[in-house]
Amino acid sequence: MKLVSAKEMLDDAVKGHYAVGHFNLNNMESVRAFLLAAQEVKSPIILGVSGGTAKYMGGYRTITDMVQGFINFLDITIPVSLHVDHGKYAEALDAIENGFSSVMFDGSSLPIEENIEKTKEVVRLAHAKGISVEAEVGGIGGEEDGRSFRGECADPKQCKMIADLGIDFLAAGIGNIHGKYPADWEGLHFDVLEAIKKEIGDLPLVLHGGSMIPDDQIKKAIRNGVAKINVNTECQIAFTEATRKYFEENRDKESKGFTPRAVLAPGLEATKAMCIKKMTLFGSIGKA
Repeated sequence: MKLVSAKEMLDDAVKGHYAVGHFNLNNMESVRAFLLAAQEVKSPIILGVSGGTAKYMGGYRTITDMVQGFINFLDITIPVSLHVDHGKYAEALDAIENGFSSVMFDGSSLPIEENIEKTKEVVRLAHAKGISVEAEVGGIGGEEDGRSFRGECADPKQCKMIADLGIDFLAAGIGNIHGKYPADWEGLHFDVLEAIKKEIGDLPLVLHGGSMIPDDQIKKAIRNGVAKINVNTECQIAFTEATRKYFEENRDKESKGFTPRAVLAPGLEATKAMCIKKMTLFGSIGKA
């Protein structure tokens, strides 16, 4: 099975009233965990790569080869899309040239005119190779590659302007944030989501910061046109907690318990379990 564009899987999600999970890669264990989870429950999956992860894991070509290698080795038969997450312009172009099947160009911090021009160019280059494109309007709050900032609610009219450029799916801020949500978080702004949906029609919407949003709000967002939900923080926490427990139980002192494969195995299993939990919530199980 080769890597695929995310366009068809998200168009199907809109029609079927479910969402496809986007799970961020962090290391080799996360690659295995997410692929095995998706295969087990027969769900399509999008594997996301941030700029920081690309640098940590050796660049876009290295990651492409690793993911495709694991797909072949594990005999993965469900659709897998390899996607740039919050890519800068140069990062999106780099990934287009190095085997990714989907890219996000995040021009949300730019003046809308510049966002439009650069998005148009990314669409032109990506679509020429059958690569799907995500764009963003309205910054997503929280932490992203070491930067902290407040979230925004996107302007529905600007969403329409970006949607009309031929992108395949749109990330629009509706009060969602990256990382852990604070106790005083107001929740998703469904009035803004509804207004955006009226402007862009059936174009799939993306919900970033999908970790720790209450289940009822996730389900309501899906009913209102969200077809891709990004999850990272909860998977990272699951991995860390399982690894901590391994050491607290002194399992590293057992025979060969000190080997990296043994140490990281509980984290891999915890990540896999969290992935399946989210796919169940999103309604994507059995859709591959």
